[in-house]
Amino acid sequence: MMEPPAAACVSCHRRPLPPPLLCLLLATLCLPPALGLYTVNAVYGDTITMPCRLEVPDGLMFGKWKYEMPNGSPVFIAFRSSTKKNVQYDDVPEYKDRLSLSENYTLSIKNARISDEKRFVCMLVTEDDVFEEPTVVKVFKQPSQPEILHQADFLETEKLQMLGECVARDSYPEGNVTWYKNGRVLQPMEEVVVINLQRIVDKSTELFTVASSLKYKPTKEDANAKFTCIVTYYGPSGQKTIQSEPVVFDVHYPTEKVTIQVLSPSSTVKEGDNITLKCSGNGNPPPQEFLFYIPGETEGIRSSDTYIMTDVRRNATGEYKCALTDKSMMDSTTITVHYLDLQLTPSGEVTKQIGEALPVSCTISSSRNATVFWIKDNTRMQTSPSFSSLQYQDAGNYICETTLQEVEGLKKRKTLKLIVEGKPQIKMTKKTNTNKMSKTIVCHVEGFPKPAVQWTVTGTGSIINKAKETKYVNGKFSSKIVIAPEENVTLTCIAENELERTVTSLNVSAINIPEYDEPEDRNDDNSEKVNDQAKLIVGIVVGLLLAALIAGFVYWLYVKKSKTASKHVDKDLGNIEENKKLEENNHKSET
Repeated sequence: MMEPPAAACVSCHRRPLPPPLLCLLLATLCLPPALGLYTVNAVYGDTITMPCRLEVPDGLMFGKWKYEMPNGSPVFIAFRSSTKKNVQYDDVPEYKDRLSLSENYTLSIKNARISDEKRFVCMLVTEDDVFEEPTVVKVFKQPSQPEILHQADFLETEKLQMLGECVARDSYPEGNVTWYKNGRVLQPMEEVVVINLQRIVDKSTELFTVASSLKYKPTKEDANAKFTCIVTYYGPSGQKTIQSEPVVFDVHYPTEKVTIQVLSPSSTVKEGDNITLKCSGNGNPPPQEFLFYIPGETEGIRSSDTYIMTDVRRNATGEYKCALTDKSMMDSTTITVHYLDLQLTPSGEVTKQIGEALPVSCTISSSRNATVFWIKDNTRMQTSPSFSSLQYQDAGNYICETTLQEVEGLKKRKTLKLIVEGKPQIKMTKKTNTNKMSKTIVCHVEGFPKPAVQWTVTGTGSIINKAKETKYVNGKFSSKIVIAPEENVTLTCIAENELERTVTSLNVSAINIPEYDEPEDRNDDNSEKVNDQAKLIVGIVVGLLLAALIAGFVYWLYVKKSKTASKHVDKDLGNIEENKKLEENNHKSET
């Protein structure tokens, strides 16, 4: 008599172990139902990956995967031995050449189908036990972008008619269609909005196709209205939507208003732009011809719904109108053509001599306040250039640039290439090097174009070719030689450019004869700083001397005044006593 499954389980553990396969079959009947299900969401056509969510037990013999039929019966599909490392796939037609079982018992199914929505179970089998973990597979398919088919040629007001049919194909699960007008949902309304939804299932792929037809009664406000339909569907990450391309229908009603528009790439118009005026009536069918009135013209220009002006100038600023051919309706708009003029004086290439003055002006004329700035050698300047006495560092490429910030693309610039020329200027210095074995002679040169420098020994006329030059900056550079003269020598530095040839000589003592070594010139900035400091010191000293002189003079006046005052006091006291005596004598005489 065959044991019931529960009894078989008990006897399998109590009696000596039966063959492994028999224990496996008995164990599958004894397993309790899973308490929780792990779900894998897959996209139609992609690969389904199901990890075996069990810890590998000790003494693992093999792992198997199965799925459950609707009636609960199992179908084994893959087997992998833990010892022989071989993989076997069961002969299941719908999974032929689609399965892959990895070493960690992860099952992969290629080319996911709707029929793969099943409950799969991973089984790990030891000699004593069977472990199972179920996984539920859900398959999703995004529908195609919905299309509005069977569109009406036009719509008539106060008439319910078929507007079109929204169709979205090949989705799973089935989607839902919603109609929109100008971004707002169209709710069903008797004799105004009538919607009918149909769902069709493809038997071979099990995918859904949804079709929603819309009957609609328009009003004149629906002219140029945009109708769309949106399909709502579920994907692996939740609810999503796809929208159709918008469709605009002609709504027939009489024209009640004329509108003029300026079609321009930007919100503002500048000189050189092309302007398109578009006139439209809100009726349908729309008017085919209009009258356009432009500034300075009294008669209208008959044209279609557009009038194009190319390469407009500033005199095109003004009011523009369009009207129906019978002049019963009219509309107008104002166009401002922005302009920007720039005049740079002087401009182009200008050559001046060092020390000369050069007035520069950049004049702007524009339709609005313009921003002006200067650039020298690719660096923006803080102030406008002003040349009262040109220096070599003033040479360069100057750009005066102006823009109208409110007008896109309106920018003007003009350039000034300033060349400052000067005859060569030379100053020679010498110093004994720290090793006391040689002397450095430097020829400091200024001039533009850059002078060529040559060193010679006076008397012999020999040329020294071992000079080193510093970088030529702002019309200045230095040429340096190092010598160790055994006797006194006179060196000559010759600087020559296109303007002049300058020669300067310097006496240099023999290396063993002490002499005053002249320091090399500092750069202009340092020289100016030294001069400024010297002037400041002299000013302070002179000020102190003047203050001391004034203090001495004030003290002398004070002393002198003090002596004179004391004498006056004595004299005044004597006069007072004499006056008293005279008064007494006068009083006696009267008595």
